[in-house]
Amino acid sequence: MIPRLTAAGPGRHRYKELPVANFPGVDYMEIDSLFSEEELMIRQTVRDFVDDEILPIIEDANRHEKFPAHLVPKMAEMGLFGSTISEYGLPGLSHVSYGLIMQELERGDSGIRSFVSVQSGLVMFPIFAYGSKKQKDHWIPLLAKGEAIGCFGLTEPDFGSNPGGMRTNARKDGDSWVLNGAKSWITSGSIADVAVVWAKTAEGIRGFLVEKDRPGFSTANHMGKFSLRASVTSQLFFEDCRIPAENVLPETSSLKHPLSCLTQARFGIAWGALGAAMAVYQTALTYTKQRIQFGGQPIASHQLVQNKLAWMITEITKGQLLALQMGRLKDAGKLKPHHVSMGKMNNVNIALECARTARDMLGANGVSDEYPVIRHMLNLESVKTYEGTHDIHNLVIGEAVTGIPSYNPPMTAEAERQGTAKAEQAEQAAKR
Repeated sequence: MIPRLTAAGPGRHRYKELPVANFPGVDYMEIDSLFSEEELMIRQTVRDFVDDEILPIIEDANRHEKFPAHLVPKMAEMGLFGSTISEYGLPGLSHVSYGLIMQELERGDSGIRSFVSVQSGLVMFPIFAYGSKKQKDHWIPLLAKGEAIGCFGLTEPDFGSNPGGMRTNARKDGDSWVLNGAKSWITSGSIADVAVVWAKTAEGIRGFLVEKDRPGFSTANHMGKFSLRASVTSQLFFEDCRIPAENVLPETSSLKHPLSCLTQARFGIAWGALGAAMAVYQTALTYTKQRIQFGGQPIASHQLVQNKLAWMITEITKGQLLALQMGRLKDAGKLKPHHVSMGKMNNVNIALECARTARDMLGANGVSDEYPVIRHMLNLESVKTYEGTHDIHNLVIGEAVTGIPSYNPPMTAEAERQGTAKAEQAEQAAKR
């Protein structure tokens, strides 16, 4: 059964929970045989949670652009926040297990996976990796229990793919820092108790912990989204926002530190996208086997439909193997950022194509939220963009294989002449 909206008076609504069939899983190549018993048990636990708690209410939440906050304590109780951390009473799971958690959550909804991904990879990770003992002791337990919500402030209105150009700045003033600037497209921004904010300083780019009640700190929601509607997306504003010196993440000093956080989150996205792909594939498979048309036969009996299903399951299977190898490398301490770029780029891309294909296969029903396909499709349009666009990850891979970065636009003819002359002068000076 698919959840349907139930109104509860003008301007109000309530969640209506309807039974949802248990997800059978998608495993064409016996990939489950590559997981440990513990990994399979963890996946099943989260799979059941998604079937029982998320799917019955998610279409309603999506329609009303409302984050289902009642799920936060339930997810905290399951240990889903900071699950790879082994201190502070946290489970210390493998990164493959973490990936499977992300996969199942995004099978429910990209917005729910985004919330957990931000809480774990973009808030708890930088505090745990770069924070002081006092910061860790205070925030990690609160965030793990869901008693505090965090957000990650890096993207700005004018700087997305080029975060190094950020305008948000912080200056030292006695025993305080004063922040000025703005961040945009921040998941959980207006419901967060603490923001991990990245700003330029005289010492380089540093991370700051900014509590929600700091004077000079305000937020506003991005409204009217057609994507990630069950997730809170916000702008952050800092106007002479004064924070104590102890709120600086002491081990941060350059852009590599926020980028390392993004690598953590992108790893989860590469797994999560597979969950969305599985959801739309399973919906399309079931629909086309039940939809009767020409000659009293299901449309799945037609070659064109089978060709689409074959492409989808093939790409999902390749994506599963890519994600699993990434997870094994990460657990062995061998995963590189450019490996994660391939996983994020590939798996989100094929998931979006699966969603678009499924939308087509469902015909007019493909644009109705009676089925989850259009919601996943629109969500994945955002997932393809955030935490590194498809094209930027292509450039990361290109640099990895050629050794030549190509992020900047080509030089003008005059700039090229000046660059060549400068290089020749340097070469002559070296010979002297």
